Amino acid sequence: MLARTSTRVLRRCNQRLNSTTTAKPFSAKLKEGPSFDDFLKAGGDKDAIADLPKRTKLPEWLKTEIPAGGSFAKIKKDLRGLKLNTVCEEARCPNIGDCWGGGEDKTATATIMLMGDECTRGCRFCSVKTNRKPGPLDVNEPENTAEAISRWGLDYVVLTSVDRDDIADGGANHFATTVELIKQKAPQILRGPLSVDRVALSGLDVYAHNIETVENLQHIVRDRRAGFKQSLSVLERAKATKPTLITKTSMMLGLGETDEEVLHALKALRAVDVDVVTFGQYMRPTKKHMKVEEYIHPSKFDHWAEVAKGLGFRYVASGPLVRSSYKAGEFFIKNVLLKKGAKVLVKQS
Repeated sequence: MLARTSTRVLRRCNQRLNSTTTAKPFSAKLKEGPSFDDFLKAGGDKDAIADLPKRTKLPEWLKTEIPAGGSFAKIKKDLRGLKLNTVCEEARCPNIGDCWGGGEDKTATATIMLMGDECTRGCRFCSVKTNRKPGPLDVNEPENTAEAISRWGLDYVVLTSVDRDDIADGGANHFATTVELIKQKAPQILRGPLSVDRVALSGLDVYAHNIETVENLQHIVRDRRAGFKQSLSVLERAKATKPTLITKTSMMLGLGETDEEVLHALKALRAVDVDVVTFGQYMRPTKKHMKVEEYIHPSKFDHWAEVAKGLGFRYVASGPLVRSSYKAGEFFIKNVLLKKGAKVLVKQS
């Protein structure tokens, strides 16, 4: 019995010895690797640090203050209580404090995003969540939206929405119902939304649909189901459906576009009688989104404002922090519409 046990022990020892000769123990691997001193040396090596990728510094003209104020807090509280979404939050807009808080004009504005916070499309510039099969529409959303707007006492509100390719009419009826309820609860308000005919005839006054970028970059920037010519046709159809409707679009700069491409886009927009255009700097929402190719200087935005006005646009808002529903443009549109004696609604799509 003792002899058998000794044999087994020897066999196991030999097996362990053989395994240690074929595979180095962890302690041996550590000894062969870099020491703590090596890490300290690399940390102080200027050449090694210089080789690391540098983070692009944000220009001073793109820095904004942290949002605050009574109006800002009230709007945010009402949104959460009524389970409403805003593109201001979902798209991480840098102007949220200025618009919700009222800014210099002391007039708060907001952009409510209808049909949930999940989009069926996945554009490379947008931080809104993507889902091929979002949940069902909230049947209470039109009523809750009208209720929130009547509480705030706004002069102008922008209605936008996620894309819902999973719904037969794309959510047009839901959108139009919301506009109609707003007109009942807050008849004084100027409203602006983002299928064309149903929405265009729902009572809104401004129809905004963004081309986002120049024609040559559409396939890189936007979802494959969106396109330059498609967007032009939407804007043209809206104007044809209701000739008195103000049509509006927006472009981001800093995506790698050329001056010739921007000019081509502007001329194409005027060819379908678009009234208003805005320009803003593309800001990368997260590292998962496409990179900023260039931070455009404010003077270049001034240049494009003059070019657009020269082409016949009724109004142009152009600046690094301008966004598609930025209130500077909306105030102008509001004044134009009031001169006509109209009650205003805007759509963003």
